[in-house]
Amino acid sequence: MTQQSADERPGIAAAIVVDEGRVLMVRRRVSEGQLSWQFPAGEIEAGESSEEAAVRETAEETGLEVAAVKLLGERVHPKTGRLMFYTACEVVSGTAEVVDTEELDQLAWVALAEIPEYVPYGLFEPVQRYLDSALK
Repeated sequence: MTQQSADERPGIAAAIVVDEGRVLMVRRRVSEGQLSWQFPAGEIEAGESSEEAAVRETAEETGLEVAAVKLLGERVHPKTGRLMFYTACEVVSGTAEVVDTEELDQLAWVALAEIPEYVPYGLFEPVQRYLDSALK
């Protein structure tokens, strides 16, 4: 079996959802390498922008309705080799809960100082800069 390159697989859209001084993180039932806790995220579907995918994935995974604010950046993820798009989002309505119980087992609203406990290897720099200013 050959490993697909980032060019052959759909990109992954991640939603950076900030509300009341915390950022939403979800824990996967099955870790992807070192990844356990991460932002709500999933594959971008055909005809969908990365921002639309981030909004859709947040709703599917957590039941939370969010609106995309701005694209923070993109990169090939160093741990997974997948092309990632990171979108800042704001809460429109709803309460976050684990909706996709097949994929997720927990979620948390995380304060800036707590992020290293959830993501010990550090965040993508543009995401970290955004959170540094958004989570004062």
